[in-house]
Amino acid sequence: MTQVRKRYLLAEHTIGHDDLKSLAEWLMTDPWLTQAGLVREFEKVYADWLGVPYAVFVNSGSSANLLMYYALLASERLKNKKVIVPAVSWATTVAPAIQFGFEPVMCEADKTHWGLDLEHLERLLKEHDPGAVILVHVLGVPNDMEAVGRLQKQYGFLLMEDSCAGQGSRVHGRNIGTFGTLSSFSFFYGHHMSTIEGGMVCTSDPELHDILLHLRSHGWSKDATPENEERRWKEAGTPAFNRPFTFYYPGFNVRSSDLNAHIGLSQMKKFDQVVRRRVENHRIYQQRFLEAEGVSCQQSRDAEICSISFAGLASSLEHRDRIGAALRENGVETRPVGGGNMSRQPFWAKVQDTIPMPMADRIHECAFQLPNHPGLEPEDVRFICDV
Repeated sequence: MTQVRKRYLLAEHTIGHDDLKSLAEWLMTDPWLTQAGLVREFEKVYADWLGVPYAVFVNSGSSANLLMYYALLASERLKNKKVIVPAVSWATTVAPAIQFGFEPVMCEADKTHWGLDLEHLERLLKEHDPGAVILVHVLGVPNDMEAVGRLQKQYGFLLMEDSCAGQGSRVHGRNIGTFGTLSSFSFFYGHHMSTIEGGMVCTSDPELHDILLHLRSHGWSKDATPENEERRWKEAGTPAFNRPFTFYYPGFNVRSSDLNAHIGLSQMKKFDQVVRRRVENHRIYQQRFLEAEGVSCQQSRDAEICSISFAGLASSLEHRDRIGAALRENGVETRPVGGGNMSRQPFWAKVQDTIPMPMADRIHECAFQLPNHPGLEPEDVRFICDV
């Protein structure tokens, strides 16, 4: 039995003692804790960092995905309710399509970056002419966004960009999350940065931003600009006394709080440093895997990859089991990659047929994750690769 010298967790939280000290000092000032000024400040700081005009802070990345789907429905811009969804993704990337009565059509995974396979995507676009497409940057490895952009112009769909596991990744000099009509991010405890729980929906579209603000908070206009609130109130014609409690959309309550936003603002001060460490670790992993025999890994052309964890691909299901056993014996945590082929998940099988897809099925049976977080130094990554 190998003596474990150190435990390598798949993810470690980024909230440090400095964040907690700052939070404790703030709490002692008896501040307003629910959504207020710090939420708005965090949204502005994050939008400026990402490179878009608007960001809406919510209670999770899953809620961010939920709002993306429903904002497109509420905007009445969709030419139909067909949506292309990625085979390799997360449950709550696909689930809103079922919950809101879309017609989801699943797209095969690309052999290189594991996002949308472009040849299959174009065949589906020709066959179904969908109103929307949602893609995932799998574990932070970007899709081919230039090609997706060309297809969007040709076929006229609205694009949702699930960037929950990829903030900090850049392609062609742009942050992922700036290409779609809407984009989502997650601030879960073990992700790139954390607000404990939390997420963000981003957009460059002022109308969609206004809709998102309504949907986040019950469907009312409390968070809307005074101009938009007055316009909607006059159109609705409700009594003036009832004006504060007028609901313009069948909304949700997926707000976060100023407490979470305070942590987010603290995290943003050191986020570029976190990104640099993750990018460097990913480069070492990728170099070692590309030099190795019997295993392969994700790649993305012209990209700087800030992965939430590194994904490898074994040669078979049995090979992955042997790798997993060796990793565990040496104190290295590992897991499958997302849901693999999501059409093989029980929730999908209840409403749709399982779809054989060679690459997505291979990822389902052979892919595994390796740790990548700011607590890992290059020598740690090299040891994991040696294992």
